[in-house]
Amino acid sequence: MQNLEQVTIGTSSAASKHRSRIEAAARVSIIFLALVALVATLHFSKTILAPIMLAVVIGIMFGPIADRIERFHIPASRSAAIVVLLFIILISIAIAVFAAPLSTWIDQLPRIWARLRFELASWQDNLDTISELQAQLRSVTGQKSEDTVVVDDSSAVQDAAILAPTIAGQIVLFLASFYFFVAARHTLRRTILSLPMSRRTRWHMARVFREIENNVSDYLLAITIINIGMGLSVTLALWALGVPSPLLWGMLAAVLNYVIFIGPAVTFVVLLGVGLISSASLWGMVTPAFVFLAINLLEAQIITPLVIGRRVTLNPFIVFLAIVFWIWLWGPLGGFIAVPSLLIIFAIYNQMFAEPAALSTKNTS
Repeated sequence: MQNLEQVTIGTSSAASKHRSRIEAAARVSIIFLALVALVATLHFSKTILAPIMLAVVIGIMFGPIADRIERFHIPASRSAAIVVLLFIILISIAIAVFAAPLSTWIDQLPRIWARLRFELASWQDNLDTISELQAQLRSVTGQKSEDTVVVDDSSAVQDAAILAPTIAGQIVLFLASFYFFVAARHTLRRTILSLPMSRRTRWHMARVFREIENNVSDYLLAITIINIGMGLSVTLALWALGVPSPLLWGMLAAVLNYVIFIGPAVTFVVLLGVGLISSASLWGMVTPAFVFLAINLLEAQIITPLVIGRRVTLNPFIVFLAIVFWIWLWGPLGGFIAVPSLLIIFAIYNQMFAEPAALSTKNTS
């Protein structure tokens, strides 16, 4: 009888373990499918969600400016209009400064390409050897040589005609979302905090709003100041080297530095092309790019950690994965919002999950 009871208990425990494993696997499968659905939704709705998300991030950054304007007893709707107008003026000035020298250098692209081909002429023997090897491999595998690809200019014009209204619509959607977010941010906060919830949850939600606004606005403001300083440093360094249009490349370095890791790499490649056309010697060709690299390393390894390292501590590997993910999902705009989105997620996690768990552990002990 006792042996029968032991067998029954063992069978029931094994069945419960098997059932718990099935339930855990089901939960993991549901979470995985939910993540896949979320990524698919973000991808297919990027035309609408991307400008709205960018407007929220920029709105959080300009929120403190709107708060200072409202201290003069100006309504939130008018302060939001002033902030949007200020943003449009800043963007217009940047475009005006960029436009003329950038168009000149765009016209220089064929010359840069010709110079690059000239510099690679010394490698022609190696390239010929590789071409011969590829031809032999194609003959062995039975593959035919690739046909010449003919580019249809009319298709490019059609794509531009189709893309222009989309871009215009996204700009309008961004500006409208920017305005309404800044104008209704206090109302949105009060509405969420007035929902039926416990006192502790309401307190944590209030801290989430405060931490998101402080972290994102402080980060973007600090990064903006750092990028301006780096842009001026790059401008002065390139001017001292005699590189043409140093202000353009300094501004380009400052703007692209918002997309960490990827932006500086693009600036480095661009300056390599500038060096190709502005200098005859090999050392002169690579000097502008490597001077920028030295300035960027100083900024990334010393200045930025000193300025924002104590306020915002993010794992570099997680930051890199977030940037890669958002650039893959939404392009350059995704690279800009990658770090602010991480700050928002960590603020919610710290206030809603980490701190309550720490408080419960402390009370238990």
